[in-house]
Amino acid sequence: MSVLNILHLVGSAENQFYCDLSRLYAKDCMAATAKPSRYRFFIAYITPDRLWRFPASLSRQDISVAKPLSPSQAIQWITEQNIDLVLPQMFCIPGMTQYRSLFDLLNIPYLGNTAELMALTANKAKAKAIVRSMGVKVPYGELLHKGDTPNLRPPVVIKPDNSDNSLGVTLVKTMDECDTALEKAFEYADQVLVEEYIELGREVRCGTIVKEGELISLPLEEYAVNTENNPIRNHEDKLKKDDSGELTYAAKDKKKAWIVDSNNPVTRRVQEIAKQCHQALGCRHYSLFDFRIDPQGQPWFLEAGLYCSFSPKSVIPMMAQAKGISLNELLEIVIKEAIK
Repeated sequence: MSVLNILHLVGSAENQFYCDLSRLYAKDCMAATAKPSRYRFFIAYITPDRLWRFPASLSRQDISVAKPLSPSQAIQWITEQNIDLVLPQMFCIPGMTQYRSLFDLLNIPYLGNTAELMALTANKAKAKAIVRSMGVKVPYGELLHKGDTPNLRPPVVIKPDNSDNSLGVTLVKTMDECDTALEKAFEYADQVLVEEYIELGREVRCGTIVKEGELISLPLEEYAVNTENNPIRNHEDKLKKDDSGELTYAAKDKKKAWIVDSNNPVTRRVQEIAKQCHQALGCRHYSLFDFRIDPQGQPWFLEAGLYCSFSPKSVIPMMAQAKGISLNELLEIVIKEAIK
């Protein structure tokens, strides 16, 4: 079998935080999946100034010495390498949408969901409207612009409509807290979602992969939340910085997150709803959804997270591993779906 030239699309066109986040996952992915007899890896690293670099590795040293190129120069470089496939590793909105669209224009396939779908699901209100139309339970919410006053009464969750990693999210318990929470959310987006707070039972994520056209459900991952002092997940539950200032994972130990036993009664119910969401949104290759489960056991759709870095610590590979699918096997499955 011929060697595949795979371009890892890394960095951020938006800010340094997303650059660091992208580099964190991409470094782990490349280290874990490198197979010289099967893949030849290339790196495209985009910075917030929208310049491109093609470093030899993702070390800070190699990135700093790589020559910055304009988009037109970068396109020329990419076409000269005969790239077979792109593995998107960018988590900012432009990275998940505009930069994927570029490879559609270049007619180079990429792993994961389309730019159009990534743009749609980045808007939480739109994604919820679509899955609601399929009969999936969704918390009632209002979409606000600056100056709008919410009609929903606390308790409510206030969040930016298009921000990830729980940035700007607040659980509001009294009206006195609303203004501060809205101000915080508007720091991250022009639109803010105010939605009813679903009383806590559990909070889980469910992944689905496509294998030879068939939807395969993965085990659930559950997160440590409790009604006393941690009723919703916040940014610190997901990411943190180590002593050297490098971004690192916060939700990858068994005290914060764990795989749910496949025999648990909630598993099958959430998996079937996740498949509904996958089909309603028109996902391809894989999908990942967050659900809140109320004290009566009813799952409520929270949001879609339609990306996978193929790092060993990325959620979908961890779920697949629990099902007996290795990281390299998972990558092969998705590659076949992407290039067929």
